[in-house]
Amino acid sequence: MLTTPLRDRFGLTFRLDLYTPEELASIVRRSASILGVEIAEDAAELVARRSRGTPRIANRILRRVRDVAEVRHQGKVTTAIAEESLTLLEVDGAGLERFDRELLRCIVERFAGGPVGLSTLAVALGEESETIEDVYEPFLLQLGFLQRTPRGRIVTDLGRAHLGALSDSSRLF
Repeated sequence: MLTTPLRDRFGLTFRLDLYTPEELASIVRRSASILGVEIAEDAAELVARRSRGTPRIANRILRRVRDVAEVRHQGKVTTAIAEESLTLLEVDGAGLERFDRELLRCIVERFAGGPVGLSTLAVALGEESETIEDVYEPFLLQLGFLQRTPRGRIVTDLGRAHLGALSDSSRLF
């Protein structure tokens, strides 16, 4: 949010990108060792793929996966335990959580796919418009599931396909 003249004075401009699944898997394995939990390679990769490219989210999911492993199982995180945990957390194969899917379904089912204005969407979902704009929309936009237009939000064909795949399989994965 710096002005262009001020930004140009630095000579170099940088842009932060999301982490790759491989980088996140490495972070998940390191965090697991810090937490004192053994994790299978495939399980670390599964958690990484569902973490929206963000280490903070990967670590949050890992802590919940660890909890499930310790309470329901012998403590070691296997791929099956990671999948069970992700199902309990309602994190699907694309990394969407329950409210992300609820937002997409609301636009598709109540507003015929859009366009729908942000304030109308916020009222329909019972959520603050700033929260929708700052927390939920960025990832949906990155995935190409949602589009912002001058007339409002629209669920893309890709977003509809994702919702359809979820309802067809009746599973989150």
